[in-house]
Amino acid sequence: MAIVTVHAGNFEEEVLKSEEPVLVDFWAEWCGPCRMLAPIIEEVARQYEGRLKVAKLNTDENHELAGQYHVMSIPTLILFRDGEPTERMVGYMSKKELCSRLDKLL
Repeated sequence: MAIVTVHAGNFEEEVLKSEEPVLVDFWAEWCGPCRMLAPIIEEVARQYEGRLKVAKLNTDENHELAGQYHVMSIPTLILFRDGEPTERMVGYMSKKELCSRLDKLL
């Protein structure tokens, strides 16, 4: 499963109306920890395929959405379930830590 790129034009359809939980990675190109987390996000998308949709939102291109969800530092991962943000994880984390947290939530 490919990671979905979300933006103001498709956020509602891809995230808020999704029937499965969605993990949104709020990131920016210039952010070192975001770039370090990117391959982990890709692995998680493959590992949780069928149980979790994974999306990436570039905060530089989507200031309003980042502000709407109170993203103050990046990377920020927000898990949406039934259109509502239910869990927030801020900063770089290992794949083991991310999977451990997701396993408790899914």
